[in-house]
Amino acid sequence: MTTHEKRYVIIGNGVAGTTAAETLRKNDPNCSIHLFTNEPYPLYNRVSLPRFLQGVIVEQKVMIRDLAWHEQRNIQLVRETMVTEIHTDERVIVTDKGEHFPYDSLLIATGGWANPLRVPGADDVKHIYNFVTLDDTKSIIERMAESRTAVAYGGSFISYELCDGFAVRKLDTTWLMRGPYWLRSALDPDGGEVVDNIAKKFGVDIIHGDEIAEVVPKNGVPSYVKTRQGREIQADMIGIGLGITLNTHLVANTPIEVRNGIVVNEYLESNVAGVYAAGDVAEFFDAAIDRHHTMGTWDNALSHGRLVGTNMAGGRQAYLDVPTYTSPLFDVNIAVVGTAESGNPELTTLARREPGEKGNENYRKLFFRDNKLVGVLMIGSPKGRKKLVEIVKNQQVHETAPEREALLLVK
Repeated sequence: MTTHEKRYVIIGNGVAGTTAAETLRKNDPNCSIHLFTNEPYPLYNRVSLPRFLQGVIVEQKVMIRDLAWHEQRNIQLVRETMVTEIHTDERVIVTDKGEHFPYDSLLIATGGWANPLRVPGADDVKHIYNFVTLDDTKSIIERMAESRTAVAYGGSFISYELCDGFAVRKLDTTWLMRGPYWLRSALDPDGGEVVDNIAKKFGVDIIHGDEIAEVVPKNGVPSYVKTRQGREIQADMIGIGLGITLNTHLVANTPIEVRNGIVVNEYLESNVAGVYAAGDVAEFFDAAIDRHHTMGTWDNALSHGRLVGTNMAGGRQAYLDVPTYTSPLFDVNIAVVGTAESGNPELTTLARREPGEKGNENYRKLFFRDNKLVGVLMIGSPKGRKKLVEIVKNQQVHETAPEREALLLVK
């Protein structure tokens, strides 16, 4: 039993890590908290980065916390520092500066790194961008001001957010993706066509089923890209949305279990005593679908932060939540609720497409497991979303096909 004040170390100051630190301080006024980030910034709102990219908001509106907030709560924010080693036997972490920090409880909330473009010509060329951090966004904005043509590459949320930013800033924009439609992990051809039609209204040229084979530079910057199918697309800048690789390398030489992410139970505890994981990097047990999975949404990371901060301080709360993700999609909105996985053999789906506002269409897709609604994807009108979230939470059974189909019409 420890006789000293409890020592908490948190790796990652995103919304999961920072919320956990705040919760720990409320639950344990006398503890010590060290919160590590490789960035120079306190917590900022990654969900707001697309609007910053478009010029809708200024940088100040992206920030959520400042240094004074941490000082007032006696949370030691250690910036521009990488944690390089975790010694679970000794309960110590080591930084890239050679510093050692002991812990009683450790939270790993390291998220993931964006996957780079790996094709001939891409190395050592400026103005090929990922879009994950505040610094990414600032660099893209700077380049957009001096560019005329852009390629957004990928079928992810990040790729469309890049495409949206390029188009709103009046660049000649091409959206290139390998799949048959955007977000193929959740949509279907009808939903993909709805998204294409929205993008085309903004002058975006959309190419499916092709990929970048080579970047052809001129004077150290992109000139154009060559595709597998022989296209040549002009591009002063290239935005990459090819998914992320979870930051699990830190635990590679430890007994902490990793599959896709760091495996934790419903209390966000790993298989090693005193070690927890939260946010994108956590492969957590979700009682709503009765299995482990990872989820890269802001709402999920926020819920994880509150929960794990409580449990690290001695609580015993299980994860029971329905995460939602909403984002502007050009001039409409998209919302994803719960588990929306088209390729999951345990799920069945229903979808509806109908005329919407501003000449767009509304699209709704529902995901069922054992006749219970577990996921919702909506493009366009948000009417009915709150009711559907409650239905997912309640886990009521919809035995008949008409009962399930009626949910497509919930307003």
